[in-house]
Amino acid sequence: MAVTSESTTIWSGDLKSGSGKVTLDSSRAAALDVNWKARSQGGAEVTTPEELLGAAHAACFSMAFSNILSGFGAKPETIRTTAAVTFDPAEGITGSHLTVAATVPGLSQEDFDRLADEAKRTCPVSRALVGIPITLDATLD
Repeated sequence: MAVTSESTTIWSGDLKSGSGKVTLDSSRAAALDVNWKARSQGGAEVTTPEELLGAAHAACFSMAFSNILSGFGAKPETIRTTAAVTFDPAEGITGSHLTVAATVPGLSQEDFDRLADEAKRTCPVSRALVGIPITLDATLD
């Protein structure tokens, strides 16, 4: 069964001086401010589309990796994934870098690396981001 998730943005003003609010409609988990300054120059006061994309990528990778590890017979205790999504105002989104650290008892480093790469290539968000480079640093704790 397919599941559709919704978010809404209401934007006021022009790109450079305007601002908006993103609401996570399906979960009602958050309403987040967005603006061009934070997106193009950085800033901690509001979110960006890239931060939201990073959240989606990190969550998706962790879920996919957990499933792949379990299917291999290696039950993960913890998986911690950070996705750093880079935005260049002149070029757009230029990449997503995944950093994962996981505790998986009894798993060899070789199998860990191979399975982490499989999760990177096959998680649905990675597949949706096929037009940008996706890199991975994986650490077996």
